[in-house]
Amino acid sequence: MTPLDYDFLRQRLKERSGLVLSADKQYLVESRLLPVARKAGLGSLGELVAALKRGNADALMTTVVEAMMTNETFFFRDKTPFENFRSTVLPALIAARRTSRTIRIWCAAASTGQEPYSLVMSLREMERNIAGWRIDVIATDLSNEVLEKARQGIYSQFEVQRGLPIQLLIKYFTQVGDMWQIAPEVRAMVKYQQLNLLSDFSRLGMFDLIFCRNVLIYFDQETKINLLNRLAQVIAGDGYLVLGAAETVVGLTDSFKIVAEARGLYAPNPRASRPSAAAGGKPGPRLIAVNGGR
Repeated sequence: MTPLDYDFLRQRLKERSGLVLSADKQYLVESRLLPVARKAGLGSLGELVAALKRGNADALMTTVVEAMMTNETFFFRDKTPFENFRSTVLPALIAARRTSRTIRIWCAAASTGQEPYSLVMSLREMERNIAGWRIDVIATDLSNEVLEKARQGIYSQFEVQRGLPIQLLIKYFTQVGDMWQIAPEVRAMVKYQQLNLLSDFSRLGMFDLIFCRNVLIYFDQETKINLLNRLAQVIAGDGYLVLGAAETVVGLTDSFKIVAEARGLYAPNPRASRPSAAAGGKPGPRLIAVNGGR
């Protein structure tokens, strides 16, 4: 692959997904995209780039973007966000939503589903506290391929061993051959849909809790700021934002403030001016999604 071909791919990937690749990552692009080229019947990455440049190649570009995405995830990843959810976030939201008895949660980079299903299992373990409540969990990702796996809720032995307590495996999963499938009542509590975070997501409505973990690390500073300010437009004034362990709002935006003694947890800053939705349009009205994925 020539330097010009690599620069073309870097630019298109940034435009389509926000992914920023440094000049020394050509080896990564080649290793991930050569199988894409071969599957498309192309003999080289140069031919792949030529095909993308010819136009009418939106489906091929989507495949390229999905191949470059890092979909690393596992159940109860990093533990702390889920401990904060049980000890801080959910009790506060239950106290604040006693009238509506409704809570909306958005997992903005759901990958193959371990994060939203970890939240749902946590909720079901606390069902005494939320009996009679409506809790909607919306899970989105750029890749349709990983979303389809998430909808099926089928995981390998290796995947269920990563972070999932044995008691929850026994309680919420059924063994299917050498795989494990999460219970239908857990799957039904998550609604999955494809979404590019660079696009306008105000149509999703307002949320009380947003998990947007391990996303900002792939963006440049301008894209990080833009995304955080747009997230501030769709989160309730007393809601919460959860970022990854290596991510922060500090130095990027004053739309959120750190929640003391809760690593990775942020709350809207009431003293900050609410930014306009950078991707176009104002946030829509508060919408309540119907539970249940495909």
